[in-house]
Amino acid sequence: MLADLDGVVYAGPNAIDGATEALDRLALEGKSLAYVTNNASRSSEDVAAHLRELGAPATAEQVFGSALAGAELLAAQVAGGSTVLVVGSDTLAQAVTAQGLVVVDSAADRPDAVIQGFSPLLGWKDLAEAAYAVAAGATWIATNTDMSIPQERGIAPGNGTLVAAVAAATGKQPLIAGKPGAALFETAARHSGVERALVVGDRLDTDILGGNRAGMATALVLTGVDTVRTALAATVEERPVYLIASLADLYEEYPEVSFDGDSYSCRNARARVADSTVSVSGREDDVDSWRAACAAWWAAHPHKVPDTAPSVAFTPVRQVVLHGETPAGDGGGRHGRDG
Repeated sequence: MLADLDGVVYAGPNAIDGATEALDRLALEGKSLAYVTNNASRSSEDVAAHLRELGAPATAEQVFGSALAGAELLAAQVAGGSTVLVVGSDTLAQAVTAQGLVVVDSAADRPDAVIQGFSPLLGWKDLAEAAYAVAAGATWIATNTDMSIPQERGIAPGNGTLVAAVAAATGKQPLIAGKPGAALFETAARHSGVERALVVGDRLDTDILGGNRAGMATALVLTGVDTVRTALAATVEERPVYLIASLADLYEEYPEVSFDGDSYSCRNARARVADSTVSVSGREDDVDSWRAACAAWWAAHPHKVPDTAPSVAFTPVRQVVLHGETPAGDGGGRHGRDG
């Protein structure tokens, strides 16, 4: 499994409920685990240490950031021993050096390539040097293009804003190593010795899109940024293979979604599409309802999504109440998921 971090393993300073237990269980099930992150400023050991503090199983060898993916992508574009202007952290510079490339400090050195990653220490002079080198014809790699990054005080500009500044100055665009590109996922799978990987993430536009581009199975987990409604309206490229409430769902048999010629069903939930409305027979708080709804809407729009998101209408499933039982919602106790 290739797992995203924020929104999957932790939210803010705390681990998501049940996440670390689910990750621990992977080893018992004989499954490998790797973490994929767009962060290019922290070393793999720093990230692993943070995960261990939260109670998650992690070693440096299991953490794959966009610095490594960017350095490997760069090494595939230029000859060994080529000179590279590194605009980013020491971690990124070390990853480039490990690929047999030579780090230089200025565009005046006429570098063969530029690799750009986030560092809070970057300033105008650094971006200017990158722009000079790129404009002169240097191969240009960006570790990621995240436009924002969460910080303790709020949301701050990310590497994507810095990359955009160089792009605006040069009129050129870089090759991208991190999400939503495929390179980061391919790097993690290759180093982990995994041939069939499952990408688990909370963002459609990075985790799911990148995993799909890498030709891997993808699962959207509903503990982070995206929701069942944004999944329903996702672009074709961003549609996940699986929709799960949390990492704990990894150990439940995924329910079959079937089509009977009129509607799509997932256990007790059924969905059909008429114009721009998805009609669902099922509970709105049941993931099965949304699995059926997604199947119906995506089948109705297999190649291109409409400009506006669909409306969703729910009709409660009629329940059969046996003698001595209390229907859910009557205050007679908690009931599990239908099916």
